[in-house]
Amino acid sequence: MRDLAAGIRYLGRGQRWVAQHGRWWGFGMIPALIALVLYAAVLTALAIWSGDIAAWATPFADTWGSPWQGLLRGVFVALLVAGGLMLSVLTFTAVTLLIGDPFYESLSEKVEESEGHCPPGPGRPLWQEILIALRDSVHVLLRAAGFGVLLFALGFVPVIGQTVIPAIGFCVSGFFLAVELTSVALQRRGIPVRERLRLLRGRKALAVGFGTPLVLLFLIPFVAVMLMPGAVAGATLLVRDLAPAEEAPPEQAQPAPNGSAPHGATPDDGAARA
Repeated sequence: MRDLAAGIRYLGRGQRWVAQHGRWWGFGMIPALIALVLYAAVLTALAIWSGDIAAWATPFADTWGSPWQGLLRGVFVALLVAGGLMLSVLTFTAVTLLIGDPFYESLSEKVEESEGHCPPGPGRPLWQEILIALRDSVHVLLRAAGFGVLLFALGFVPVIGQTVIPAIGFCVSGFFLAVELTSVALQRRGIPVRERLRLLRGRKALAVGFGTPLVLLFLIPFVAVMLMPGAVAGATLLVRDLAPAEEAPPEQAQPAPNGSAPHGATPDDGAARA
């Protein structure tokens, strides 16, 4: 429970950070707004054709009488739309991060600098960073899709399919959403995607506490756009505790030429040591 509450606090801290830095919040909404328009079009098309998809996917029910045919296909449509919403929440973050990669990287760096130390990045060109982010996102989404298929099938189980399974689905989506959002700061630390998954699996409650409220909020139109910058900021703060970077060691004093005292020392220091 402590990690669950901590995850929620990180989400709140991230939103407070962007509220105090309004310029970053405003620019952060631009890539999220572009992604929202794209997803709205796709989800609208899914809702319009969901009945046709259900009929195509259940040809065995063509000869069923009323009310069983309508009940089966109604459940199928509901699960299809719910699955589309869950998938859109997961992929929305990945697509938005790809669209706004340079900005969100700068935002994450600014958050770390405000906290005292920002680890240096790997120094790769932008196109390579985007390709790596795309590859990692596909890896995460394939894992999430595996859970999605399983939960979709379990949704047909009476009672638990309409109560317990949706709740588990939100938690699973929240975990993978946290994986996506923390990728910006963890990639800067040179941590590969499999290691990122291992780190967050070790703190499942922390990841679920951070990601699940976002999953629920992202289902509300335009809320995802407004919360996205703060979500990146909060994920960066979470990473600072999950995988703290070593601060650069202070420069050691070098002996000055001709036997003179090092920079910052006085001749009296040497006499005192003698």
